[in-house]
Amino acid sequence: MKSSYINSHVILALCIMYLGVWCFGEPDYNDVAPMEEVEKTALYSAIQGFVGHWWNGSDLYPDPCGWTPIQGVSCDLFDGLWYVTALSIGPIQDNSLDCAPNVEFRPQLFELKHLKSLNFFKCFVSPHKHPVTIPGKNWEKLAGNLETLEFRSNAGLIGKVPTSFGSLIRLQSLVLLENGLVGELPTNVGNLTKLKRLVLAANWFYGRIPDNFGGLNELLILDLSRNLLSGSLPLTFGGLTSLLKLDLSNNQLEGNLPTVMGYLKNLTLLDLRKNRFSGGLTKSLQEMYSLEEMALSDNPIGGDLQGLEWHSLQNLVVLDLSNMGLAGEIPESITELKRLRFLGLSGNKLTGNLSPKLATLPCVSALYLNGNNLTGELKFSEWFYGKMGRRFGAWNNPNLCYPAGLMPTGHAPYGVKPCQQEVTSLEANTNSKLGEGNFDQNSHFMVSSGFSINIIDGFRWVFLVQVFMMIQLFNCFLESNL
Repeated sequence: MKSSYINSHVILALCIMYLGVWCFGEPDYNDVAPMEEVEKTALYSAIQGFVGHWWNGSDLYPDPCGWTPIQGVSCDLFDGLWYVTALSIGPIQDNSLDCAPNVEFRPQLFELKHLKSLNFFKCFVSPHKHPVTIPGKNWEKLAGNLETLEFRSNAGLIGKVPTSFGSLIRLQSLVLLENGLVGELPTNVGNLTKLKRLVLAANWFYGRIPDNFGGLNELLILDLSRNLLSGSLPLTFGGLTSLLKLDLSNNQLEGNLPTVMGYLKNLTLLDLRKNRFSGGLTKSLQEMYSLEEMALSDNPIGGDLQGLEWHSLQNLVVLDLSNMGLAGEIPESITELKRLRFLGLSGNKLTGNLSPKLATLPCVSALYLNGNNLTGELKFSEWFYGKMGRRFGAWNNPNLCYPAGLMPTGHAPYGVKPCQQEVTSLEANTNSKLGEGNFDQNSHFMVSSGFSINIIDGFRWVFLVQVFMMIQLFNCFLESNL
């Protein structure tokens, strides 16, 4: 009875749904909000400039923001009409719009007045056959809304950054990554005070870092790596107090590390590898309490490790100080960095013994100390060597050794020699005299084994006494049995 009651309700619901479709018909696609004709014309022309004349959007109904949108185009409603807010060109997804071999920036691109995000990925790929430059004009037309501008992996994008980028006052993210751009860094980028991310990496930029980059106090990420930048770091960098990541690696920067680095209290990544910095490690580095990764390798910085209170940097996970000309001993305070996973100190001039506490770091998985002047005996456990394998690097320390008898060869530290056991021997002096005569053969053997002359006389005397006592005991035994 209950089952038939449920079935009747299901049938009733299906009938209501059928009657609704029969009465009201299918959805009216004409109710979709339209796109302003001027906006659609500008978008189609801009896209054609990048993908080719073959594309006209004729298969899109009723427009790019309707039922069949373009991959890479996003829209939003303004006063009941669709407007483009984001445009991404390039093979970001399988059905994205791919660029034609010969592309062009058409002026209609700058008529998309509500555009917030503009991205180009692997769009301009041929620097020799079809080089492309960024237009120098009209960027001010997008200044009212544009927040993100990115050119990524465009080998065919050459020339300089246009000065008109300085008009994009609402810009929060400017990414010019892995392109063929040249010239000095545009100083007017330092006027974009809303920037939170500035990535100009892997181009051919040269010259000094502009002082006014230090005025971008809302900046969270600054990446100028893999360029040809030179000169010293601006002292204005102390104003980047919101910065989380600073990557200036693979350039030709030089001079001392400025003390203002200590003002970057929120920094989690500091990467200055492969530059020409010198003058030792500034003590202000220990004030960067939030640091998780510090990479200063391949700089002729020099100095030692003793001047810093390493225990202040309790958040460090990666510490790479290889090939820096560091001298002196490794301070034991480094062993207090409990989160440390990677420690690179190879290729320096470090001396002294290694603290056994290095092996007690709970998270360490790579420890490279090779290519130094470390001395003494390694006092790490067999378990430690087995866990680390080749990720424990101590080779090329000529005076460093490990106790060979305490572990099997398979777990010995790679490239480190076993310690030599000291064996001392006293050579016999064949010209020595005992009384008036020379040693006999047995006496010579005992002396060559390390026994002195007086010890030999003592042995003879004890032997005679023992013989006499044995005779006396034998006589007593005979008398008692008679």
